[in-house]
Amino acid sequence: MSTPSTTLPGGTWTLGDLTVTRFGYGAMQLAGRWVMGPPADHDGAIAVLREAVDLGITHIDTSDSYGPHITNQLIREALHPYPDSLHVVTKIGGRRDEQGGWPTERRPDQLRRQVEDNLESLGLDTLGVVNLRLGNADGPVQESIAEAYETLVDLQQRGLIRHLGVSNATVAQVDEARAIAPLVCVQNMYNLAHRLDDDLIDRLAADGVAYVPFFPLGGFSPLQSSALSAVAARLDATAMSVALAWLLQRSPNILLIPGTSSVAHLRENVAGAGLTLGEDDLAELDRISPRGS
Repeated sequence: MSTPSTTLPGGTWTLGDLTVTRFGYGAMQLAGRWVMGPPADHDGAIAVLREAVDLGITHIDTSDSYGPHITNQLIREALHPYPDSLHVVTKIGGRRDEQGGWPTERRPDQLRRQVEDNLESLGLDTLGVVNLRLGNADGPVQESIAEAYETLVDLQQRGLIRHLGVSNATVAQVDEARAIAPLVCVQNMYNLAHRLDDDLIDRLAADGVAYVPFFPLGGFSPLQSSALSAVAARLDATAMSVALAWLLQRSPNILLIPGTSSVAHLRENVAGAGLTLGEDDLAELDRISPRGS
């Protein structure tokens, strides 16, 4: 399942038949302010994407709703034709409106159009992995996903998608999806302060399914943030470095997709994720939020 990597922390993981580095890159921040419009520094955005590939990253996370369309266009401009080792993972199930909102779009016709839009903007004949984005901008919503997921299964059988995943999902929705067709990854909010998916992560790891956390520093209370900063200071590291390193050590099926629009920050994230946390460090970090909370 997981194999050593000589260039990036965490080694690699296999999404179905696609081998990716556990340290990936999330492209959301390449769009303009509030993830709308073009970046302030177009050449800088292109440089970040090319640096990610030069560093050995083979997992880039995106969505055609970022911009909208902007992030996918930048990925294509910077990296197309894509190296055989590079895999772009995208999300569908929502869009951006003119006010910058994130309304859901999960009717079958809407999902089919979004897959076509992603294929066109990325310049691909087949999307390597497509995550079905569930819930809404406030978080997961408990509801059946059968119609939407079955639509993606149909597109997969037609050869437009290679592998499937879900994002912003409840545990029940993960189970519902897996009862319909295999999935290779679950992308949810999870970090040191928000550990509701602890049991799910362990179960997915046992089944060879990847877990991709977003917001590695999101939702910390001031007290939790102070505790993390204290550990980071003792280790002479940044809070982000500790948070990323903790995620990599938490479980071998966890894949990282930290985002940045800066080449220097990208390099710092890669170096920071390679930090080794000792047993005392891990015990102190676990006290920030108890398991399953």
